[in-house]
Amino acid sequence: MPTPAQWINIFNPAFSYYAYYCYANLHTLNKLRESKGMTTIKFRPHSGEAGDIDHLAATFLIAHNIAHGINLRKSPVLQYLYYLAQIGLAMSPLSNNSLFLDYHRNPFPMFFLRGLNVSLSTDDPLQIHLTKEPLVEEYSIAASVWKLSSCDLCEIARNSVYQSGFSHALKSHWVGKEYYIRGPDGNDIHRTNVPHIRLEFRDTIWREEMQQVYLGKAVFPRHIET
Repeated sequence: MPTPAQWINIFNPAFSYYAYYCYANLHTLNKLRESKGMTTIKFRPHSGEAGDIDHLAATFLIAHNIAHGINLRKSPVLQYLYYLAQIGLAMSPLSNNSLFLDYHRNPFPMFFLRGLNVSLSTDDPLQIHLTKEPLVEEYSIAASVWKLSSCDLCEIARNSVYQSGFSHALKSHWVGKEYYIRGPDGNDIHRTNVPHIRLEFRDTIWREEMQQVYLGKAVFPRHIET
């Protein structure tokens, strides 16, 4: 396979080719930033909003989290892998509604109920949204249409902090000093407003699924990748 500098084909490279080289170059940049004591930059490509399903297969291997991911509804296998790996999905139902998928058909509530690591985001606020608070629009409309409880909204907001590129200090400030520990042990209810029982349920189900995959010999990471 030719490198980007050697590419002479009249056709564009595949999505996976672009994604790999973005990931590889970002990895090199992050090593430099680490050596200087700086925060690293997470690879969060758009994936699964449109295009072929193999886009989601490629980003599963290299992305920290992705934007959209609505096409996971078409691939139960990939959806399950994204769940097991807890790869973040920053979803934008209002943007999808305008461009690709009617709001009532959006898989966000289904993904959330199944335990995928989902958050709400604004994709193109200058085009899609009608107020000066586009993220509040996303949350308020999702809460009204899908009847999300205050607990649900707090869990979704908590997920967004985990998916973010905030520094350790900022994440500690917003969701608690032990945020990197999985399950209720890492939950500071005074900051997240998410009950321990909700996170215990999520963690228990995830562990049981991992146990099934590893045939009873799963090795559980104690810390959350952030």
